[in-house]
Amino acid sequence: MLNNSAKLLKTPFTHLKDISNLLMHQASGPARASKPVSGVTFTPEPASGGKKFRMQTRNLTVRYGTTIGVEDVTLPIYDKEVLALIGPSGCGKTTYLRALNRMHDLTRIASVTGEVLLDGTDIYGNDINPVNIRRRIGMVFQKPTPFPTMSIYDNVVAGLKLVGIRKKSLLDEVCERALKQAALFEEVKDRLRSPGAGLSGGQQQRLSIARALAVDPEVMLMDEPTSSLDPQSTNRIEELIHTLKEQVTIVIVTHNMQQAARLSDRTAFFYVGHLIETGTTNDIFTKPKETRTEEYISGRFG
Repeated sequence: MLNNSAKLLKTPFTHLKDISNLLMHQASGPARASKPVSGVTFTPEPASGGKKFRMQTRNLTVRYGTTIGVEDVTLPIYDKEVLALIGPSGCGKTTYLRALNRMHDLTRIASVTGEVLLDGTDIYGNDINPVNIRRRIGMVFQKPTPFPTMSIYDNVVAGLKLVGIRKKSLLDEVCERALKQAALFEEVKDRLRSPGAGLSGGQQQRLSIARALAVDPEVMLMDEPTSSLDPQSTNRIEELIHTLKEQVTIVIVTHNMQQAARLSDRTAFFYVGHLIETGTTNDIFTKPKETRTEEYISGRFG
């Protein structure tokens, strides 16, 4: 496990300097409409079967000016499980996802109220560094985001170099480990110095996942990571997610009901900014409690 100095802020930027700019931006987060709880620790009750909450949101509301993105969402996120966020376009899934690692800090008109707890501590507390939070909670975006001017190798170890780590043996070790975790190493091991942008779309997405994994995140957020990929590449990413959940907690946004059913342990259904229902994926898909959930799952709208 790497120490905190070896962790990278994961963002959908084109150039490494953009990450450095964001490090300087950390003090200017979104406004909190109510005073955040700073230093307050919440000890969640374990779930059935002994599972614990890795994260939890309590009464989370995100606004863009006067527009509400999500409102009053209380939702547990269990350790080493896959939680799928489903719902029609514009329902608040991605807004909720971005709140989990303070990505709304980058939107000046955004305001966040309520709590987002990571291991029991509110990540929006006054004494919490958002950069450290993003190092612990990685994000993979809808489209692959390799740094186009960097080699495959340099893409993977970019975060380590950013914080001053130059020891070649460590960089080599991390690069190989992360690429193996992302199921990409065997395909690229003989061309690590080739441009990352030269890979196929599916390979680029796995490279983006490897870059996130290189810094040992505790949670991975995935915003429709296969929506721009072909079926074969989609299958590889889904297989990877199944493997990764043994190591990290995963929250994935998807519009694909079959994908949610295949991948997730639990599912949360959002509609017009509200969390309508959450439960085990089996229960949500076979015996939902809410009429709107059943209508969406059965394809009557959305």
